[in-house]
Amino acid sequence: MPTFPTGAQDIQDAASAQAAAQRLEDVAELSVDVETDAMHSFRARLCFLQVGTDADVFLFDTLQPGVTPSLLARVMEDPARTKFFHAASGDLPFLAEAGVRVRGLFDTHRAATLLGWPKVGLADLARERLGVELPKEHQQSDFALRPLPPEMRDYIANDVRYLVELGRQVREECRAADILEEVQLDCQRMCDEAAARPDVGADFKPKLPKGGLSPAQLLLANTLAQALHKKRLAWAEAEDVPMGRTLSNMAITDIALKPPGNTKELAKAAGVRGSFVRAHGDEVLALVRELLEKSRQGELKPEAEERGPRDLNRRKREDALKAWRSAQATARKVTPSVVMPNPLLDALASRPPADLEALRALPYLGDKRVRLYGEGLLTLLAAFPLQT
Repeated sequence: MPTFPTGAQDIQDAASAQAAAQRLEDVAELSVDVETDAMHSFRARLCFLQVGTDADVFLFDTLQPGVTPSLLARVMEDPARTKFFHAASGDLPFLAEAGVRVRGLFDTHRAATLLGWPKVGLADLARERLGVELPKEHQQSDFALRPLPPEMRDYIANDVRYLVELGRQVREECRAADILEEVQLDCQRMCDEAAARPDVGADFKPKLPKGGLSPAQLLLANTLAQALHKKRLAWAEAEDVPMGRTLSNMAITDIALKPPGNTKELAKAAGVRGSFVRAHGDEVLALVRELLEKSRQGELKPEAEERGPRDLNRRKREDALKAWRSAQATARKVTPSVVMPNPLLDALASRPPADLEALRALPYLGDKRVRLYGEGLLTLLAAFPLQT
C-alpha cells in the first residue's frame, strides 16, 4: 500500500523558496499544479504553484516577493525528471508566462482520456485508483485571498499529494495497453505548444446563426457583437472582474441578434442583469443606434478574410482519414485519438506527405505510428492529391 506525504510546507519568502527548489533538485518524479484567481479578476494571476514528491508537499505562494516560478526552471525543464500534471493545458501557459518551460510531462488526464476511461477527473481517478476522496468545492474559489483559509490550503495541497503515485499507476496502465508512446508524444506536443496567455478576449468570435439572416443583418449582428465585446473588455478591466461577469457571450449574442431600442428591451435580453442595464444601458443603446444607422446607410464593411488557395480535396482527405482512424482504432481496441489525435489528422489533411521520409518528419507522429500505419496512410492520401 503506497504512503503519501503528510502536511504541507508553506513557501512564502525567497529563502524558503530557494531551499525548497534545492530540495527538489534531488527528485526524479514530482507532481505539479497551479492555482489562479481566474474566476475573480480581469486578467488571472498565478497565485500558487504546488509541487509534490513522495516525501513533501510544497505550496509556493507566488504572490509573495521572492517566490518566483523561475526558481524551479531547471527542474521543470529537465526532460529526465517526470512531472505529473492533471489537465496540464490550463497550467502550462501560466508557467510559460513566468518563463518556465516544462519538459518530461506526463498528464494523467490526457492519459486516462486516451485509455478510454469513462471518468477522467482527478477526484474520480483518486477515488477509483487510490481509494482517496478529494473534495472539489473550491475549484472556483479566489486563490488570491490572503491569508488562505485552512480548507482551501488543504484543497490545493491535496491536488498534488497523491498525484505522483496516481501518475505512476496511470503510466503503467498506458504501458500495459501499449499506448505509452502515443501518450508521451501528446504530452510533448502540449509542452511545445504552451505559450504565454494571449490578451484577454483576443480569441472572441461571436456564435451567430448562419441561416435566417440576410447578409446585411448578419453583418450588423457581427459588427455589434464585436463592438459590445470591445466595450465589455474596457468595463471589466476597470472593475477588475472577468469579462463574462460584466456581459456574457450569451448576452452579446442575444443583443446582436435582437438590437434593443430601449432599456426595457435591453433588460429582457438573455443573460443581461438589471445592474448591467443601470450601469451601462445608455452606452449600449447609443452603440446600437449608431450601428443601426450605419447599417441603413450601407456604411458597415465586413472584415477582409485572408484566404490561401483552396484545396478541393482537403475535405475528402479529412473524411477518409477519420474513417480510416475509426477502423484502425476498432481493430486495435484503442480510442481513435491513440491512432491519430486531431492535430495530427488536421496536419495530414492539410499537408499530405509524399513519402515515408516526409511522413516521419511530421512532429509528434512518432516511429511507432510510422511503423504501424505509414504505408497505409501514404496509399490513402495518394488517392486525394493536392488540387487547387
